[in-house]
Amino acid sequence: MTGLLATGPAAAGPPQRHQQAPGPAAVVSVGDSYISGEAGRWAGNSDANPANFPRIDALGPTAYYDNAGRTAERVPKCHRSRSAEIHLGLPGTESENLACSGARTDSFRTPKGVAKPGLDFSDAAGVPGQARQLEEYAREHPVRLVAVSIGGNDFRFGDVVTSCVLAYLNPLPKACSQDPANRARFTDQAVERRADDIAGGLRNVKQAMLRAGHDTDDYDVIVQNYPAPIPHGRDFRYPAPLGARQTLGGCAFNDRDADWAVDSVLPAVGRAVQRGIAKSGLDNVRFLDLTHSFDGHRLCERGVGLVDPVRGTVKRWTDPGAADKTEWISWVRTVTAVLPPFQVQEALHPNHWGQLALRNCLRQAYTSLDQTRQNRLTCTGGGPGLNGRGEPRMRLS
Repeated sequence: MTGLLATGPAAAGPPQRHQQAPGPAAVVSVGDSYISGEAGRWAGNSDANPANFPRIDALGPTAYYDNAGRTAERVPKCHRSRSAEIHLGLPGTESENLACSGARTDSFRTPKGVAKPGLDFSDAAGVPGQARQLEEYAREHPVRLVAVSIGGNDFRFGDVVTSCVLAYLNPLPKACSQDPANRARFTDQAVERRADDIAGGLRNVKQAMLRAGHDTDDYDVIVQNYPAPIPHGRDFRYPAPLGARQTLGGCAFNDRDADWAVDSVLPAVGRAVQRGIAKSGLDNVRFLDLTHSFDGHRLCERGVGLVDPVRGTVKRWTDPGAADKTEWISWVRTVTAVLPPFQVQEALHPNHWGQLALRNCLRQAYTSLDQTRQNRLTCTGGGPGLNGRGEPRMRLS
């Protein structure tokens, strides 16, 4: 998940009632990297041997190109991959991905000047905020679903990950989980502040749709939390000492820090998401719990492995059973070790298989909305093999 809400209207004048445009219904995603499709190019992990890179390259160098001609990104570094979960592939349904890797609830530009549009109407990033983009799209399309993933970057989760990786690589024993600055990000008070931010972002989604002419009974909102990308320390397949976890598996985390991330950090972010939904006041929202959706396929977890002809579980991502035998989270490649075509921002995100698994979850959640009144849906692994769409099997409850 690699950051102040402008909640004013995008344009003057009263909202105009939407006249149903001809053509298919539409589903739209907004938010951050866990829904934009970050790391969706890579189907598994392999070592630093360049000869192995094609073995895991599912989408190729145009993976993140999302303009009309598939020649470039509409917003550079948003990494809206073709395997992003919003592309449900349902008959008579279009999909539009407005999410951006690194996005927070507010729009901003990074120190290097990279635009990160948030869930607002602001132009602070140098491009329209995602709420404004949603409004513009919804004026011309009968949107039936807005899928949202937001909040992790408001906690500055990426900074915490960086501190944990550095703690692991430091020759002196350290623990990022004991850093007071890190722990302060996830207190109850901090969770409430982030919940307020998330609630504001969700209200902006409602405002965007209202200004585009859509009443809340015209569409549904599904807000998801984050799957655990790493296991508990005891479940890593590589030993912690001597840097082995990073050199062998790209998972530079001490046991203590991994346990903190799984047991404290991710639950805190999840609570903020749920509290944000409650505080938003929206009555057309469902919560999609993805906490355990990657269990058994997390980075460096026992039971799965690399895509590698020498020390991997399969030789190529296209081999039979590859999705069952490999990880669904992309390797942490540090700034000093990353080699093109890999990018630092892809680290610790759902890879191609992970994105397709989430797509399966979202499709099931969307198509079940008319059959269930539950406000909370949970998606977990559904057993070995792929479905007829080539996606990992997943179970919705």
